[in-house]
Amino acid sequence: MIKKILIIAIFFFQTNLIAKENIMILKLKDGDVKIELFADVAPKHVERIKTLANEGKYNGVVFHRVIDGFMAQTGDVKFGNIDNKDYDLNKAGMGGSELPDLKSEFNNLPHERGTLSMARAADPNSGNSQFFICFAPAPFLDRQYTVFGKVISGMEFVDKIKRGDSNNNGAVVEPDKIISFKSEKGSP
Repeated sequence: MIKKILIIAIFFFQTNLIAKENIMILKLKDGDVKIELFADVAPKHVERIKTLANEGKYNGVVFHRVIDGFMAQTGDVKFGNIDNKDYDLNKAGMGGSELPDLKSEFNNLPHERGTLSMARAADPNSGNSQFFICFAPAPFLDRQYTVFGKVISGMEFVDKIKRGDSNNNGAVVEPDKIISFKSEKGSP
């Protein structure tokens, strides 16, 4: 009997650890955003996001392109990190990490409010570090961009991200930034 209880306890402990590894906390100026990552449908993209987040690469990165009613784009760890010597708001959106680009992992998850999806160039296999969070459904992106996560709480803080110029493809002057991005497992 004790052996069965011990096995069940170990199972629940491991399941909880695995679940927490796929929950990320995105700290913004107005509050914390809790994000669930979908390792089952986009394992390489989730691995990349977690690697860069755990290395602190997203901390200080600006939301360089924010289009009201559509999405907020961030993640340029090369040119978009306000604390980095290479920071250049005019180039933000053109950089990525030093890691190789990812092959697409298009899936059937819809682009709806709160979806996190990997940004890319025209080449479907050019995702690297940049991603966006949808403010509203964007079904025209379905199966053309890799959905890898979803906001599960704190979307009201995403809604407060400073919007860009609608006449300039959402480019933001004096943009908001990611304060920190880390797994819930590593959070106090």
